[in-house]
Amino acid sequence: MLALEPGASGPALARLAAELPRPRAILVVSAHWESNELLVSGNPQPATWHDFHGFPPALYGVEYPAPGDPRLARTIVERLAAAGLPARLDGERPRDHGAWVPLSLMYPQADIPVVQLSLPSAFGPTLQTRIGRALASLRGEDVLLIGSGSITHNLGELDWRAGPEVIEPWAGAFRDWMVARLAEDDESALHDYRQRAPHAVRNHPRDEHLLPLYFARGAGQRFGLAHQGFTLGALGMDIYRFD
Repeated sequence: MLALEPGASGPALARLAAELPRPRAILVVSAHWESNELLVSGNPQPATWHDFHGFPPALYGVEYPAPGDPRLARTIVERLAAAGLPARLDGERPRDHGAWVPLSLMYPQADIPVVQLSLPSAFGPTLQTRIGRALASLRGEDVLLIGSGSITHNLGELDWRAGPEVIEPWAGAFRDWMVARLAEDDESALHDYRQRAPHAVRNHPRDEHLLPLYFARGAGQRFGLAHQGFTLGALGMDIYRFD
């Protein structure tokens, strides 16, 4: 619903886009493309995929027609292979909402090419860190690298009546622990978060929505907070950047 009801997060994403140098292309790792292997979207014109059910009709009318970038996709496959991370192109996949929703708020003109990289979620945080590091050089080539997920993601415990001022203590404690470890650059603790972070499994019954953070961290350097907030009591809406 962020695409239609941006709240505080939408303007924060727009401000971030305005602060960043305009990229020539964007690479997104989304929590909504889980896979058993590394796949790179090579579709030159991906469709906007409304990969969800039961939402207002207006949401299904939102389109994000940014082109793909097959040449960049091939470069990504090559650099992953050079790092010992075999990947292959997927020329048909549409663009899932983990990519087009935040991009519609950051770059609403949809005029920057977008490539997606799949998320082999069964292999955990360490692999995502490796992938980010293998592709970090793209940042120096005017490619914006985005990990799209959520710092907390237990949809079964949301409070649908809660305002933005409500933060469930168990969700806030987990978010604060993660932010502290990111600020300290404590990779060991971050990789072992399910055993060491407070309420880790409660916040992430499955960790697919947290894993894109490790890709972004691996590709970046200095951690910074661009926005913090919760919606529905327990859904973290934080935005982090790695300069």
